[in-house]
Amino acid sequence: MNARAPVTLAPTSADHIVLRIPDRRDGAYLHELIARCPPLDLNSRYAYLLMCEHHADTCVVAEFNGELAGAITAYIPPLQPDTLFIWQVAVSPTMQGQRLGSRMLDSLTERCAHTHGFRNIETTISPGNIGSQKLFASYARRYHVDIKGRPHFTTVDFGDGRHEEEWLYQIGPHLHVA
Repeated sequence: MNARAPVTLAPTSADHIVLRIPDRRDGAYLHELIARCPPLDLNSRYAYLLMCEHHADTCVVAEFNGELAGAITAYIPPLQPDTLFIWQVAVSPTMQGQRLGSRMLDSLTERCAHTHGFRNIETTISPGNIGSQKLFASYARRYHVDIKGRPHFTTVDFGDGRHEEEWLYQIGPHLHVA
């Protein structure tokens, strides 16, 4: 993958997209991808390195022509071994509108259902992130599972009061687990 230059992807077909498990080399590229995907919160490069190393088996990255075009970071919460918590979903702005988020989410949940046997998905989404709301509502419809949302983190929880609140969405239960 190219290091620092902004990536301009011009897809000709979704068939050129490779979905795979990330590794530590993807951490810095994941940081750069998130930086190009507002309204996602940009975390430290170190946080993305840890996700790609410690939680790689519950994450997915999408490559298009050797460049990082999308990613989903997720993990199994220690006190909820039957739950896959989706932390961030990022799709390069030039790849939006091609169902890449849905493809990554389907691939990840299928893989994790077999390897981890989860029954539920959880994620938090701010009210302003309409794209993520649509992604998870579409997922629930495709798999015929319930989706419920409720307030979770308030603006006060974020300390400075400038971060939009986050709603917790619970999706499931899934019946197609291993």
